[in-house]
Amino acid sequence: MIWRRVRELLAGRILESDPDAIWLYVQCGRCGSPVAVRADRRYDLNLDETGTGYVLIKEIMDDRCFRLMRAEVHLDAQYQVIERTIEGGRFLSPEEYQQLRGV
Repeated sequence: MIWRRVRELLAGRILESDPDAIWLYVQCGRCGSPVAVRADRRYDLNLDETGTGYVLIKEIMDDRCFRLMRAEVHLDAQYQVIERTIEGGRFLSPEEYQQLRGV
């Protein structure tokens, strides 16, 4: 329990200092469990069909009911989100995620 809290506190610092991280915050549609997922823009992105942006496809599993969620995020050349969809859950803002985790 204490290690989870330490990881969450450190994740806040890493979030701001890691230029290669793309963070997704989601909530499971079945059990409501919030999940934070780190994607690395150096390895996890694929060029989109136009060659001018990127696509991130991430399969995410929560730690409560273990339901699989599938997120697809389209980014421009500056790694800004253009469009995003998710199956099996919903996207959260960082603030919503922290509130649900009780941080």
